Amino acid sequence: MAGSGAVLEDSSLLSRLDKMLLPVERVCALMSGVAIFSLMFLAAYSVVARKFFGAPMMGYVDYIEAAMPIIAIMGVSYVQRDGTHIRMDMLVSALKGRALWFFELVSVLLMLVLIVALTYGAWAHFDRSFDCARPLCSRDSSIDVGLPIWPSKLVVPVAFAVLVLRLLLQSWGFARAFVLNLESPVAVPLNLTVAEQAMIEAKALEGAD
Repeated sequence: MAGSGAVLEDSSLLSRLDKMLLPVERVCALMSGVAIFSLMFLAAYSVVARKFFGAPMMGYVDYIEAAMPIIAIMGVSYVQRDGTHIRMDMLVSALKGRALWFFELVSVLLMLVLIVALTYGAWAHFDRSFDCARPLCSRDSSIDVGLPIWPSKLVVPVAFAVLVLRLLLQSWGFARAFVLNLESPVAVPLNLTVAEQAMIEAKALEGAD
């Protein structure tokens, strides 16, 4: 949720599972960042090669297309955990207590159903492309330099599978908060005011010093 980011932790099973999944999500987000950083170097190399040698990097567009699923999808579970993914929260910010947790639970369950369906479809899409009886185990490849496309297609169901685990944990967390009428449940993003979010960011900067 926009304006959120606090995820509380304790010694409960739910919180322990949340902390176990977090390193996986961080690795996925790191891979996304590395892909973006790598494309910056590829762009610089291609421009320099075209400017001074008259020969831009061969297959530059192919490499961009191969990296796009990593850039666009691998970090989605990480931002879902913190609640920093883009969403409309004008209504949510006005809710409190059980009404808020019920709304969040329904939203997460709807997302879970959608992502499970997308995971199944994405895996089928990858499976149609992967064939170890063919060169590079690929039934299809990019146009310019013949990159196998199945690794990029595999990224999507893997990232969605991690997101499914995150949504299951959040469903559990919001359901628990709704049933017990908790004020500050664990393993779910809490709605923060602008002042509270600024205070957390200030404390983080102080810790960096």
